[in-house]
Order: sequence, then structure tokens, then C-alpha cells
Amino acid sequence: MAHNFDVVIIGGGILGTSISYYLSCLNKSKKIAVIEQAHKVAFHTSGRNTGKVHAPYLYDPEKKKLFAKAAFHGYEMWEEYAALRGLPFKKDGVIEVALDQKGIKVLEKYLRWGKQNGLEDKDVKLMSNTELKKIEPEIKCEAALYVYKDGSADYSIFTDSIMKDSKAGGTKFILDTRVTKIKKEHSKWEITLDGEHEICAKFLINAAGGEAINIAHDVEVAEKFTDVHFRGEYWRAPKEYHNLTKTSVYSVPEFPEYPFLDPHWIIRVDGSCEIGPNAVPVFSPYGYNKTENIREIIPKMLEMLGSGARKTIFDKQFQELAVNEIRSLMSKSVMVKRVKRFLPKIDADKITEKGTAGIRSSVIDDNGKFVSDVILIDGDMSFHILNYNSPGATGALPFSAHIVNHLNTAGLLKSDDLSAQCGPWKFASIIEKL
Repeated sequence: MAHNFDVVIIGGGILGTSISYYLSCLNKSKKIAVIEQAHKVAFHTSGRNTGKVHAPYLYDPEKKKLFAKAAFHGYEMWEEYAALRGLPFKKDGVIEVALDQKGIKVLEKYLRWGKQNGLEDKDVKLMSNTELKKIEPEIKCEAALYVYKDGSADYSIFTDSIMKDSKAGGTKFILDTRVTKIKKEHSKWEITLDGEHEICAKFLINAAGGEAINIAHDVEVAEKFTDVHFRGEYWRAPKEYHNLTKTSVYSVPEFPEYPFLDPHWIIRVDGSCEIGPNAVPVFSPYGYNKTENIREIIPKMLEMLGSGARKTIFDKQFQELAVNEIRSLMSKSVMVKRVKRFLPKIDADKITEKGTAGIRSSVIDDNGKFVSDVILIDGDMSFHILNYNSPGATGALPFSAHIVNHLNTAGLLKSDDLSAQCGPWKFASIIEKL
């Protein structure tokens, strides 16, 4: 027997769960469900990241104005929410280092962007290598941007708590269940789960992360886009390195137009330290192992060759970068060597334990270019969130509020009460800040 819902959200990551939370606050009369194929929320990308709560210094204030605002207010909201629920949140800052003159120019740009996005003098400072050496003697660089308003958290724990709040508001979470078919019949969506069970929805929200493009294509949306997947891997540092620096260290990306990240030195909220991630091309949003990648390699390659991604595949620079990332997979010393450029004390032989791997799915347009921003698409009785990538977890609370407000304003999904209290915040006050 079909179960009928007013709203079904596909994807129980940090964004889909946060959207469900606001909808449950604003719509006491609506039946809402979240479908997540993993056995728990935030099992994939949302819970497999550095756990950083980022200040908005990395975002162009003109091109990524909304994303920057979401990050700015997201920091404050997560700090407030963590205090309310007794969850781990550490205000520890982050250091972005430049290793050459070109990198210093990038830091100067980041400083301007940070100030334009709302950071104050006390939140961020550009330092010479001599100034930084007094604070962090083990770091080697030409200059550094010290971002004091940056924090560490555990987004798996945050998302699980948001889920509990959403469930208390009436949301049904259907976990360990995969969407296998979607079709529209008689002004409603018929959604088949695990090939046999069926539920129905008046409105569909696609927040499926690594599967979002596939879900969109299933309902004939965003057909000019495709995606590619990159597995980011971490190595755990031994305890003797846990006090090597006071805070996490990032280096200026050499190729910002590509999703290849220079590995970072990460201090997690529990005090443990890791090196990572790299960005190894894989063939599935769940390509953590050989079996999954072998199973998906042929259909994924055919999809890419039939789309704008074929231009990316045959781009020489992309190929060279991809090969370098694969080398970092094959050889631990390759990855460690990158970090030794700014933390020379690290010895690769002492790093023996792998950390958690996560997969990032990046969207490519029909011209073969990586799309740098999130893609929001109004569909027929549906809404699709594509390319919502790192560091999207920082801004997930305000960004999901923006989405819910957009759906109401556009007449796609009317909410009952926009003045409702959602935990420690009035919904209308969140929207005013954005």
C-alpha cells in the first residue's frame, strides 16, 4: 500500500536533513519524509570531511554572495546550536599559507573577500612568515592568512541532532532505503523504494548529493549537466604530532579551477590530526572500494563521453592533475611530501594509519567546465539542489532556510507559518540576515 506525503526529500545529508527540520517547524499540517539510502544520516560526504566550520574568506563576494552569507551566519548558528544541544564545537581558527609570491597575491585577495563578506579585523589577519613563526614555529611559508573566526565540529553528530529535532516535528526518516524509480502520475510523484515498496508525494526535493544529478536526470531536469566523482583520502598522524601546530593549516590551491585540493594539515574537534585529502577520480559517489568502481566504470564512462565531460577527460592539464592524484593514492610519501612543504618536520615513515575517505561529486556543464557554484533548479512539482559542495556544511542551516523560503516565495511549496520558532531561531530572522 502506498504511503502518501506532502513533501519527500531525497537525501539525508546535512542539507536535506536541515531542510526537513525547517519544513517540520513551519508546516505542522504537512506530512514530510526524508529518504536516505545509508543506514544513518550524514553517512557519506556530510560526515566524511575535515569538520571545519569555515569563515567566508574563500568566496568571491560578487559571484558567491549567497554562499558567503550562508557561511558567515552558519558559523554563528552552529556555535549557538552546539551550545544549546551540548555538542562539540571548538573555536580554533585556521591558517592559510602561501609558499611563493603568487600565493601571497591570493592571500591578499582572500583578505579582501573576507572583509567584504563580513569578517572584521579581529577575525582575520595577513602575516609575514616572521610574524607567523612567533606563533607557529613549525610552519614554513612566505606569508599566511590567520583566520581566527574558524572552528571545528563533527557534522555527523550535528546532522544526527538536527534529524532528531526534525523527527520531533513530525518528519518521517526512511533510512537504509534506495530510490530506484520516480515517475509522475495524476499530479503526484510515485517513488519506488528498493524496487518494490512505493510512496507518493505532492512535492519532491532532490538533495541527494552524489546522486543528485542522477535523480534530476530521472525526472528530465538538468540534462545538460553531468558529474564526476573524486575520492578524498586522509592519513592519521601519530600522537607525537598532535601538538605540532595550534590550528589546522591549509595551503593556497595551485589550480583553483579544478577540484584537486592540496592536502591540508587538519586538527579535528577531538584533537586528532590528519593529512588530506587528495582527490582521486572514481566512478561512483560510493566508490570507496574496487568492487563498486569496477561495477560502475562502464556506465559512468559512457555517460561522460556522451556529455560535456568528454572535453574534460581529454583536457591535457586535467589528465596530468588526475595522474598526480592517483600517484598520491599509490604512494603515501607523495601526499606527505606536499604537506612537508609547509610542515617540514613531518616524517612519512611515522604516518602509518589511514583515515576516513570521502567522495565529492563535482558538476560539469556542456562546455566541459567545472561549475564553481551550487545549482538550484525549480522543476515541475520539484526542486533540485546540485553541486552543493565543500564547505557547504558550514552554511547548511541558513542555506536550507533560504531554500525553504524560496519555495514559499515562488509558490512551489507554501509554508503555513514563516514566523515560526525553529529551535533557538525565528525563521523570519534567519531570512532577514540573508
